[in-house]
Amino acid sequence: MINIGSVDGIHAPGNRAWENETYSYSASKAAVHHMTKVLASRLGRDHITVNAIAPGPFATKMMEYTLSEHTDAIAASSPLGRIGTDDDMAGTAIYLASRAGAYVTGVVLPVDGASSPRCSGLHDSHAELNPLPRPAPLPSPWESE
Repeated sequence: MINIGSVDGIHAPGNRAWENETYSYSASKAAVHHMTKVLASRLGRDHITVNAIAPGPFATKMMEYTLSEHTDAIAASSPLGRIGTDDDMAGTAIYLASRAGAYVTGVVLPVDGASSPRCSGLHDSHAELNPLPRPAPLPSPWESE
C-alpha cells in the first residue's frame, strides 16, 4: 500500500513567500502519515507493506498558481535546483511497490529534492552555514536532451 502525503505533513509551513498557512491541509497530510505507520504495524503481520510518499514542490493543478508566481524561488530552494517531475514520483512508487522495497514499511519518504526546512542547512537563506556558490541546476535524469 502506498499513501500520498506531503512534506507539509512533516513540517509546518514556514515564512517563505510561497508557503501558505494551510492548517487543514498540513494536518490532514500528517494524519495520512500517522495512519501509514499504524497500518504498517497492523498489516505487517499479513506481509503487507504500507508506506507514504511525501512530495514537495511539483507541477500540479494545486500548485499551478503558486508556481506561476514563484517557480524560480521554489526551484532555488532545492539543492537540486528544480521542482519535482512526474518521473520522480513514479520512480519512488515503483521502488516501494517492487521487490527492492519489500522490506520497507511504515516509512514516510519525502520526495522534495531536500527543499523542505528539515534540511535548512542546505538552503541559500542559510548561506553563512554554506558560503560556497550554488552550482548550475541539475536536469532531471529522466529528461531527454
